[in-house]
Order: sequence, then structure tokens, then C-alpha cells
Amino acid sequence: MSFVSEFKAFAMKGNVVDLAVGVIIGAAFGKIVDSVVADLIMPVVGALFGGLDFSQFYFVLKDIPPGVPNTLADLKKAGVPVFAWGSFLTVTLNFVILAFIIFIMVKQINRLKREEPAAEPAAPAEPAEDILLLRQIRDALNK
Repeated sequence: MSFVSEFKAFAMKGNVVDLAVGVIIGAAFGKIVDSVVADLIMPVVGALFGGLDFSQFYFVLKDIPPGVPNTLADLKKAGVPVFAWGSFLTVTLNFVILAFIIFIMVKQINRLKREEPAAEPAAPAEPAEDILLLRQIRDALNK
């Protein structure tokens, strides 16, 4: 079997295709969750804590060169080492919210699966006439 045909057989297996679809949908869903967190949740959290923007919390680890503004974006652009703990906190909060949303979704999907009525087991079909005849012959021979 050639390399190309082996790869084709591998790529066409159900789990590989399912995984690819899951990754694509997950990436798109991640953008939605990022927007929910950045545009809806973090402004509320910031308002509750007096307008704080966690992503702007950082420590400068080296002297700031002259002429470089003291903002996180400008310091990173200038190559100044910064300990951006606020960005880490924001990303961690995004992850926790994403994990919670996925947990709720999986929980609801599992609940919906449990609510589906189980299929009734099929009643055993009547044996065919020839089977019944053969059984009668067998029983007669055993007597």
C-alpha cells in the first residue's frame, strides 16, 4: 500500500473527520466566547471594580528607555521586558468562562439524550414454517 493511499485511508476514518470538524467549530466558538468575555463580561467586572481593565496591569522588569510611553503595548513594542500579570488574569478568566459554558452545553446535551425514549425491543419474530416443520420432525425423532 502506498503512502498516499495509507494517508487517504487514515484521513477518511470517521474519528479523524469528526476531530477536524470539532477543531474548526471549537475555533469559531472560541472567538464567540472571547467576544462575550471581552465585550460583555469584562466591562461589567471592570465597572464593579471601578473601571479597572485587568489587561493593563503589569510590572516593568527593566528601565524604560527614554521616549517610550509607559503603556503595555508600547513597552512590548519597544522590547522592554514586562511581567503582564493582568493579561494572564484576563486569559485565565476567559478560559474559566469557556470551560463553564462548555460544561453547561455538555450537561444539557446529556440531559436531552437521557430524555429520549428508549427504543422498544423488537418482539421475537415467529419462526418460518419450514423451521417449525423441522422442529416437529426433530421432536418426533427424539421420541
